[in-house]
Amino acid sequence: MIPGILYDPIVLEHNTGRHPETAARLTTTVQLLRERGLWDRLIHLPVTPAPLGVVEAVHDARYLELIRYYAERGGGWLTADTPFSAESWNAALAASGAAIGAVEAVVAGKVPSAFALVRPPGHHASIAEGMGFCLVNHAAVAARHAVRTLGLQRVLLVDFDVHHGNGTQDIFYEDPTVLYFSMHQYPAYPGTGAAREIGSGAGLGTTVNVPLPAGVADAGHLFALQQVLVPVAREYRPELILVSAGYDSHWANTAYLNSIRMAESVAGFGEWVTLLKDLAVELCGGRLAFTLEGGYDHNALAWSVDATFRVLLGEPVVDPLGPAPHLSEPKIDDLIEEFRRIHGLVD
Repeated sequence: MIPGILYDPIVLEHNTGRHPETAARLTTTVQLLRERGLWDRLIHLPVTPAPLGVVEAVHDARYLELIRYYAERGGGWLTADTPFSAESWNAALAASGAAIGAVEAVVAGKVPSAFALVRPPGHHASIAEGMGFCLVNHAAVAARHAVRTLGLQRVLLVDFDVHHGNGTQDIFYEDPTVLYFSMHQYPAYPGTGAAREIGSGAGLGTTVNVPLPAGVADAGHLFALQQVLVPVAREYRPELILVSAGYDSHWANTAYLNSIRMAESVAGFGEWVTLLKDLAVELCGGRLAFTLEGGYDHNALAWSVDATFRVLLGEPVVDPLGPAPHLSEPKIDDLIEEFRRIHGLVD
């Protein structure tokens, strides 16, 4: 059961200058996968840039034209934290294409699972606005493609980036064909993702937020997934699990963005992926696709992606970085009980 990987070096051409989100995130990861003997063992799937019409199923055409127009003229700053360059438009289309390719390969049964190793990240990009390092929302594009083109009726989109994916939430807030689940640090950037943001209209109940206080580590995160995600997923019965895989809740990321105060470890990420893999086997024939979001400590990111592939391959996870130093994890039992109550998971 060999997982697929989708990677196009064009994503390295998204030039951000002196910025936490750089091409070195991916070059370091690819180097480690090569050194650890994984790169050549994975099934390398082709990356085709996303057609404009498919991206427009999520994003406003005028917004996309703005990015393309200014990229062709050398780039600039979309927002104060979101630079882009001459090749950023092409990199974004390739990244969305990789996410689509991962979903298509999994749904078609070509591979049991797939990982789109991409940048720039996407989950802060909403219908007509980019922010938070994000231009185009690759996971949202892939999820909508799964519904409108591949014919799926229920997609579970799990976002475990340390930051709430406000863009993804906005896109699917009234859409019951995609259940958006986010586990994130709160309060933190971008300030959204409160527990009572649960969707509206036809999508009421298909947005599930698990906002956690700073300092939560492996045990707390896994408990939250077991107590909230698992029963929600079983009730929803997805035909595909798509993951916005941000690894910036690793404790080492505090050195790069001091607002990040979570204490996850590489081994902890392995536990998350194990849970998601088991859930996919139970509910949707093992269909499981990942697209990369955050993760700004290059070494921690590389080992976390390595851990993800090790779990998908059924192999042990190696964590050379270990647990967070001076760990004192807050108790979150009452919070989790409240989240379960909000979503009708308490008898």
